Amino acid sequence: MPGTELFPHYIEFRHVYKTFDRPVLVDTNFWVSGGETVAIIGRSGVGKSVTLGHIMGFLKPDSGRVIVGHEDITDFGEAELRRVRRKVTMVFQSGALFDSLTVGENVLFSLELREDYDEQNREDVVNGLLDIVDILDLRDSYPTDLSTGHRRAVAIARALAAQPECILYDEPTTMVDPIMSSLLMNLMLRLKTQLQLTSVVVTHDLDLMRKVADKVVFLYDGKVIYFGPVSELDHADHPHIQEFLAMDAV
Repeated sequence: MPGTELFPHYIEFRHVYKTFDRPVLVDTNFWVSGGETVAIIGRSGVGKSVTLGHIMGFLKPDSGRVIVGHEDITDFGEAELRRVRRKVTMVFQSGALFDSLTVGENVLFSLELREDYDEQNREDVVNGLLDIVDILDLRDSYPTDLSTGHRRAVAIARALAAQPECILYDEPTTMVDPIMSSLLMNLMLRLKTQLQLTSVVVTHDLDLMRKVADKVVFLYDGKVIYFGPVSELDHADHPHIQEFLAMDAV
């Protein structure tokens, strides 16, 4: 694959800085290898969603380099970024669905962006994607009639329709009930193991992190204060990490 020698990791942040009215990312360094799931955690406002924005190319760093899909996308124009976004897709917290389209039509919309799309079997493909995320029975429903959790499942099905190499999840279990949260966790784990998708998950949910992630990036005041295996996070000696873990355990 082109770029794998120069950029061996599928996603990598190299000394990334970003400031708005205050510093949001400060000398941020981490990487995501192909097929790996990395969770980004930390309190609100520490730069988690801003990190996803850089991966999608919606934001540019003030300095540093952003590698996505084994390519340095830092200086890419919109045409080049559109090509990258065919490989890397994002499941937004809102779902970002078309309310005027049914669940099936929302998935079909993404399917039609594929160059290998075969209109003859579109019903089977849409049904298959909805079946993967366990919402085939909701095919003819509209997003406004669905729970937050079911809208997220539709958004995941629509993302899968594009046959991505990588999925970014923005707070996938926020504002859903415990049963739906568990279903979404199991779905994400299944996609990881069966499809071997590379994933980045922004979350406050430590249960989700422990279930699906291989590594974790812990952000504090825009800085990475821990980057490593999930299994070793509990032993990190930074006081803010221990405070964060203790609050979750209450």
